[in-house]
Amino acid sequence: MKIHLAPMEGVVDYLVRDQMTAIGGVDHCVTEFVRVVDQPLPRRVFRRLCPELDNHCRTPSNTPVKLQLLGGQAPAMAENAHRAIKAGAQSIDLNFGCPAKTVNKSDGGACLLRTPNRLYDIISAVRKAVPKEIPVSAKIRLGFDNRTGYVECAHACQEGGASELVVHGRSKADGYRPPAYWDCIGEIRQALTINVVANGEIWSLDDYHRCIAESGCTDIMLGRGLLARPDLALQIKAVQRGQDYQLNSWHWALAQLHQYYQTSLPIYPIKYAGNRVKQWLMYLRTAYPEAHHFFETIKKERAPEAIETIFQQQLALAPTDD
Repeated sequence: MKIHLAPMEGVVDYLVRDQMTAIGGVDHCVTEFVRVVDQPLPRRVFRRLCPELDNHCRTPSNTPVKLQLLGGQAPAMAENAHRAIKAGAQSIDLNFGCPAKTVNKSDGGACLLRTPNRLYDIISAVRKAVPKEIPVSAKIRLGFDNRTGYVECAHACQEGGASELVVHGRSKADGYRPPAYWDCIGEIRQALTINVVANGEIWSLDDYHRCIAESGCTDIMLGRGLLARPDLALQIKAVQRGQDYQLNSWHWALAQLHQYYQTSLPIYPIKYAGNRVKQWLMYLRTAYPEAHHFFETIKKERAPEAIETIFQQQLALAPTDD
């Protein structure tokens, strides 16, 4: 059983991948997508979203990282997959699931689910463009306008040469509204011979159990649920081993957030110093009531010194796990 960290655009950057894999429980990561239009991309473009290229595509904790491409033109996708491998990528993931309107209007992401033959063409072209030992995987949703045609799309991915398929259990039209239709993922799993990874609405251990029961999958992908509970993957792994696991306290989660803040501070302009922290707090407050108060305290602050002071005050007040 493997747990994948979802490639959430604008959220899960390489610093989050580093932090999550250091916490533990995550077996694989996927980068935010590299947008492919019709031009060959230089190495710096791949490296901007995947600095792990300099470390054999592994996080500092030695967790493998897949480089994800998004685009609708098979020749350009193939050429850039080839270039990504030359740049150091160890595996390629293809995004056919992004629901963003700007992406879909530009012939990328979930809009391609309306034409399964194009999924086949893109995956087949990428598969031929990279060495046979390089894994090529894909991610889809359960359709575009509605939840139809997903088994046909999944077959197109497998027949094109994908070695693994991640399925987000909603259509593009569903967006991120609950529920996730794990039973539909189960239909796909039964129809394919390649590994199918279930994704969507796994926020807790109970969700995990229901997801694998309904989908029949053994592997899962966590996104917002792992940002809300950064040690959820550890809990799932512990239960799989027959061990008890008590999720960590708010103090622990706040310390993780503080570490991320300190690590990311040199990366972004000063006026945006707290933006990523505030973004992460939006997820944390779904699992930790205390995160709502912290967010209200910090939301208007921009100065790093003020943000750091609030962190220190809150860390001193929050009960520890001891």
